[in-house]
Amino acid sequence: MHLGESTRECEYSQISTRSSTPMETPYKKKTPKKRKWETFPGRNRFYCDGRIMMAKQTGVFYLTLVLILVTCGLFFTFDCWFLAEQLTPIIPVIGAVLFLFVIGTLLRTSFSDPGVLPRATPDEAADLERQIDVANGSTGYRPPPRTKEVVINGQTVKLKYCFTCKIFRPPRASHCSLCDNCVERFDHHCPWVGNCVGKRNYRFFYMFILSLSFLTVFIFAFVITHIILNSQRIGFLSALKDSPASVLEVVVCFFSVWSIVGLSGFHTYLISSNQTTNEDIKGSWSSKRSKDNYNPYSYGNIFTNCCAALCGPLPPSLIDRRGFIQSDAPQLAPPTNGLPMYGSTQSQQSHKCDQDQCIQSTKFVLQVATTPLLQQQQSSEPVILSPENGASLPGRASLALGGPCTSLPLGQPTPPASTPSLSCHEATDLLPIHGHPHNHSHPLQEQLAHHHFLTPEEVPSPPGMLHCGSPLGHSHTMQGSFYNPASQDSLHEDSVRGLVKLSSV
Repeated sequence: MHLGESTRECEYSQISTRSSTPMETPYKKKTPKKRKWETFPGRNRFYCDGRIMMAKQTGVFYLTLVLILVTCGLFFTFDCWFLAEQLTPIIPVIGAVLFLFVIGTLLRTSFSDPGVLPRATPDEAADLERQIDVANGSTGYRPPPRTKEVVINGQTVKLKYCFTCKIFRPPRASHCSLCDNCVERFDHHCPWVGNCVGKRNYRFFYMFILSLSFLTVFIFAFVITHIILNSQRIGFLSALKDSPASVLEVVVCFFSVWSIVGLSGFHTYLISSNQTTNEDIKGSWSSKRSKDNYNPYSYGNIFTNCCAALCGPLPPSLIDRRGFIQSDAPQLAPPTNGLPMYGSTQSQQSHKCDQDQCIQSTKFVLQVATTPLLQQQQSSEPVILSPENGASLPGRASLALGGPCTSLPLGQPTPPASTPSLSCHEATDLLPIHGHPHNHSHPLQEQLAHHHFLTPEEVPSPPGMLHCGSPLGHSHTMQGSFYNPASQDSLHEDSVRGLVKLSSV
């Protein structure tokens, strides 16, 4: 007699009943937080938990560092002590100051963000595509132009679209093919410093090459002085044999000073005219292109241009490489409140609704499955429903819906029907059978005569099981008809579909 109840409780205990009810607040599974530099899309290397940012190819940078360290180390070891004794002790002090300044500016240039522009998110890229289509009227097979024009100080400047970063690059920005990033006020990619040179590190790059020029000339001049003073005492050849390190320093400085001094002079010209290396090589503001072509970024004064490039405020980094990725953090399930949702919020909510619907469907099919089992064990006679009493079998209340189907809000599971758990034997006693008189009384019928049974309209139906267009959704009476097993098959089929959908989610 209690087989149905025990079977039903056993089946229900295997189902997770967690749902997004108002009393519960579901959280996502907590995962270790990741910083943005760990998923950075560009080809860069990060060190010290994202504090140091460099290009991927850093071999030449280490060569630059080794040349500076070795040359200065030889100079301080074999030449400075002699020069301090013969000339003045101020020489080692000046050399140390220049050396520290060169190393500091080199590391500052190499380890900093040059001004990388963040890439567009999928939503921003899609919105930009819609703006391009609306502005150009995407009709036909020819793709719309990917440029915009802005006017800066009376000069028309074109903004090009970057297909990698999905943005319109701001003026003077360019995409570095080695780092795979768009860099603001892009100057060039320098392998000697192992990084791009842009808006945020150009001043440090210029101070590095300028101070390195002074240091190279300083070492070269005083090493020659050391050799000359030493040759006056013991001869030229004996002086070269006495200090071979000085010979090595002279050779390194002689071949380096021309390129370093020339590079410093070139960038001094660029700063005085407020240009970048990229603009100068392309001839963006050359008068050869047009008579009316001029540099709209120049202040018309050399001193003002130098101050703007070297002494202006340093802009902050735009990529926030040490920030945490917000999508992996535990977040509350967003309430619908009848408001429309878009993008990822809508997809997450739809997944939650699908899970709730599948849980409800599984509960319902387990409740339905208990009735045929009891019928096979207790009675072999089919039960005929009478239209006069309006009673329904336990667990099968939703088959006799008397009105149009009601739409329940998604995401809220429907509790099991509140009908009493009756065995098949008790149900046959309560329900009149055709062919038997209706005037006999039963003690259980007298006890339940005053009990309030749920009407078909009051019985809840799990959402997603019966559609408004189905025949069961309309008011049909089951006069003199036996229990139809086809309806049970359709319910099982819907439940299997729900379980397959749950497994895919």
